[in-house]
Amino acid sequence: MALVARHLSACRPQLAGLRAKSPSIGIAMSTRQEHTSFPSYLVTPKELHAALKQNSSSSISTSPRVIPLCGSWFLPNDPAKRTGRQVFEKAHIPDARFFDLDAVSDTSSPYPHMLPSAETFADAVGKAGIRAHDTVVVYDSAELGIFSAPRVAWTFKIFGHPAVHILNNFKLWVEEGLPVVDGKEHGFDPVEYATPQLDRSKVASFEEVVEIAKDHNKEGREEVQILDARSTGRWKGTEPEPRPGLSSGHMPGSISLPVPLLLDPTTKAFLPPDELRRIFEERGVNASQPIVSSCGTGVTAAVIDAALTEAGYTTEGRRIYDGSWTEWAMRVKPQDSLIVKET
Repeated sequence: MALVARHLSACRPQLAGLRAKSPSIGIAMSTRQEHTSFPSYLVTPKELHAALKQNSSSSISTSPRVIPLCGSWFLPNDPAKRTGRQVFEKAHIPDARFFDLDAVSDTSSPYPHMLPSAETFADAVGKAGIRAHDTVVVYDSAELGIFSAPRVAWTFKIFGHPAVHILNNFKLWVEEGLPVVDGKEHGFDPVEYATPQLDRSKVASFEEVVEIAKDHNKEGREEVQILDARSTGRWKGTEPEPRPGLSSGHMPGSISLPVPLLLDPTTKAFLPPDELRRIFEERGVNASQPIVSSCGTGVTAAVIDAALTEAGYTTEGRRIYDGSWTEWAMRVKPQDSLIVKET
């Protein structure tokens, strides 16, 4: 941490101006100790590698650390039948931990990987040896580049973890020859992680999204935009959903924003901020209006949310529909005409 501290001290005049504009930039404070942050929500492989080298090598040190966290997850219809844990054990960043989206969830819900209770989240984070003043950098599989890591990062954020970032991305980490190891998680001790408070203002419920959809095109309605991360075919209703028996289509008034649009086709990393903003503007996304992001099960909706952050859109009025299309298609009534198809 000494090298990081000296670097930040030298850059303090420049960082002071940035911190005045964005509290997430620079060094943020926990209640008792400082934790390392990064200049952007997205972290490059070189930035993460440099930060990891500053971690204390002592197992008993209480100094804040940078923790790489693998949030890899694959759709249930994945052709190769891969799982997040399998790709983690095949190759991961040294000292990384694995976050299981399916296990750390509301397992009593009929919908997949809904947000966990605060107690379940705290238990999982504590068992992973992550402390409240540690900086967490979430990453995806090298195969997908960016897919489920933003959902894991968003989960940490809405449960109030102070310093959370996304690696952009593990595919580049591997291609740049940065260190990887194989095998299961090891080398860390569980800790006590205080039960947090969920920020429900960042989560859209089924009932709220129904009202938004019903208000579409009504005079005097609240201007709330629904952005859909699924493929164009699923949004139009011309391609099937990956879950058998589930109707495809979209919510009235929703805007199609398939995840590949937001990523570089070669590196599978997020596009630069100016390109992301251009895409949002071309799709008619209004920066001054509230936004609800949706997808199939609430995972890639967080990719849109992260891209909005990178493009400079305000976080005010931004939510993710946790149940997303799976809940929607299972709960809406045919007579309500809330599933739109375009042929």
